Amino acid sequence: MSKVVTLQKALKLAAAPLALGILSACGGGGGGGVGIADGGIRGTGSSVGPVSGFGSVFVNGVKFETDGQVVSDDGIEREDQLKEGMILRIDGEWRDDGRGDAESVEYDDTFRGPVSGLDASAVESVTFTIYGQTVVADKQTVLNGATLQSLANGQFVRVSAWRQPDGTYRASFIGVIPANEIPTGEDRVEIEGRIDQGSLDRENRAFTINGQKVTYSDLSFGEGLEEDDLADLLLVEVEGEEQPDGTLVAAELAEGDIRRYRRGSGDDIEFAGPVGESYNAANRTFRINGLQVTIDNNTEFDDGLVATDLQAGLLIQVEGEFQANGSVLAEEIEARDGNASVEGVIDVNTLNPSDQTFRVGGVLVQVTPLTTITDDETDQRLKLADLNGNYQLEVEGIEKQLSSGLVVLEAIKVERNEEDTTPVTEREFELEGMLTEIQGTVFTVLGVPVQTTIDTDFGDHSWDEIIEAHESDQPVLLEVEYNELKPGVYTAESIDWENDD
Repeated sequence: MSKVVTLQKALKLAAAPLALGILSACGGGGGGGVGIADGGIRGTGSSVGPVSGFGSVFVNGVKFETDGQVVSDDGIEREDQLKEGMILRIDGEWRDDGRGDAESVEYDDTFRGPVSGLDASAVESVTFTIYGQTVVADKQTVLNGATLQSLANGQFVRVSAWRQPDGTYRASFIGVIPANEIPTGEDRVEIEGRIDQGSLDRENRAFTINGQKVTYSDLSFGEGLEEDDLADLLLVEVEGEEQPDGTLVAAELAEGDIRRYRRGSGDDIEFAGPVGESYNAANRTFRINGLQVTIDNNTEFDDGLVATDLQAGLLIQVEGEFQANGSVLAEEIEARDGNASVEGVIDVNTLNPSDQTFRVGGVLVQVTPLTTITDDETDQRLKLADLNGNYQLEVEGIEKQLSSGLVVLEAIKVERNEEDTTPVTEREFELEGMLTEIQGTVFTVLGVPVQTTIDTDFGDHSWDEIIEAHESDQPVLLEVEYNELKPGVYTAESIDWENDD
């Protein structure tokens, strides 16, 4: 019997939602796909989120026409210097066709400095610090000049990230700066964070951020900022230079990245980020990126989300309108956290430019304007057509089921690896997703039926345990290594149940 796994159950496994709604975005990199559900914002407003493509700039699924200029004090002045994953703020106007015209494009590093304290013990993420500030990179992070496996202590990086409820930062982008391009001077490095309670010492012009000592002078304060403001700032940004004793001397102090989300010339805003304070059912609000967001009976939830799923740390995208009190009334909320993946060579003759789809190991992958496509070796920006061939692909995304019953993996990130010369009949695939159906010895994950055999390795759990959990409506997240016995017929080499025991 086929079972639907609710998002609330899936979250117990620290997985993002199993989505059951109609796809809400059009094809990636410029057109096609299954169509936009509601067309998004109309009129003037602001959009804050990661770059997902170029040919102008794609942010939050919208293609913005720009003049090629970028407002930044981090050495990035032109659009061609931007990279996928960098978090931008765009102010502009949305047309009736859902596209936008950018009046301004702004970018600011969250961190800039050397990697230290690297911890790569987790399977799908790494953690490191930059001057005492903790950064987490996962499989959705876009890395330029490194991979999750090759990132190393001492590398000088720029990071674009969101602050999480626990004070760590989730990286949307990490770029390794080559040795000959590492900035020098008084604004060489950059960090942000909250000033440690009780650490502000006005007499000695110093404070600490998560233990990192910072000193400042009258010349450190950016436009509109004064020393009296330091005690009230939720986040402070420091650009400066490290001294031999480890102290950062601030060349400039400013409010942190929370300023990205301030009301602009228009009332509408569209932004992405992790939920900062969980949903409060009493007043129907939650907080994200420093903003209070209110939902009402007209708020549209995509991807199978419900209000109670809005728990701290969940990465989402919000479209709404500023209210008189500075809060945002949400018109639409959708998931941005991946909950499924597939790896392997693209299936022969399945790349469809008009629909912006392809298959890997039988899994139907949908590319949207939110999808970043990169080459793992060169960090080159790629288009869908660049995936055609015998390349190994790694796809992270959100599982969705159309009203027709068709299951797709809506790609958040696609990495193209080296070409694979393995014969088609010997190719292996790997996927991760929720178990949705069992028929005898055949199970279905990500819409792909896979046959178990007497040789299938079940790891720490038996097949009977998996069946029992599935029949009791327990969410079952599986990692499956499998191969194609013949066209469209797949057999499982190994099955690991990623339960939360």
